[in-house]
Amino acid sequence: MINKSALNIITEFLKPFHTSLIAVTKTHPVEVLQEAYDFGLNVFGENKVQELVAKAEVLPKDIQWHLIGHLQSNKVKYIAPFIYMIHSVDSFKLLQEINKEAKKNNRIILCLLQVYIANEDTKFGLDQKELLAILTHPELEQLEHIQIKGLMGMATNTDDKAQIRKEFHGLRELFHTLSRTITKKNIQWSEISMGMTSDYEIAAEEGSTMVRIGSAIFGSR
Repeated sequence: MINKSALNIITEFLKPFHTSLIAVTKTHPVEVLQEAYDFGLNVFGENKVQELVAKAEVLPKDIQWHLIGHLQSNKVKYIAPFIYMIHSVDSFKLLQEINKEAKKNNRIILCLLQVYIANEDTKFGLDQKELLAILTHPELEQLEHIQIKGLMGMATNTDDKAQIRKEFHGLRELFHTLSRTITKKNIQWSEISMGMTSDYEIAAEEGSTMVRIGSAIFGSR
């Protein structure tokens, strides 16, 4: 069952910030997702391609699917026919593959570049030098079947709210700097994806346009 009370609290909190909610549905069964859909949610985030594809096949076709977990190039083809947005782009090679598969499906796939902002070890995410290398790549504008919409980041897993706020603030400032300095036909600076169940309030206050919330709505897995 979904926690409707928590969902209502989150939704009301986000309204003044105009921050949208992505319900993170990973590992939860389709029956729970259907309940969430029936309650009014239709923007779902999944971490793994195989699970996402399986759910998309049986759930309503007007659901907006977001991939928020790490994506391997060889799995892009499975989600290219229907994925709405990929939050976790961390290389130019991956952008090229997304573009190739989107072209096959006559689509434009929305992408976010994942930036490493946490003060802890992690496998994925671009540092600023790598990020700029993608955004200034001479072949970027040739990718006509992708559109970069903004940035995604995950804060440090800590109880130190000041640390979390600092990381989110830094991502927002980076976003604004890039939006003023980099203009290309397949870049539209509109989205900052940051904030989860434990820190969505801080994220919204710091300018997040979309938060990724799972356990507050669906319970722990």
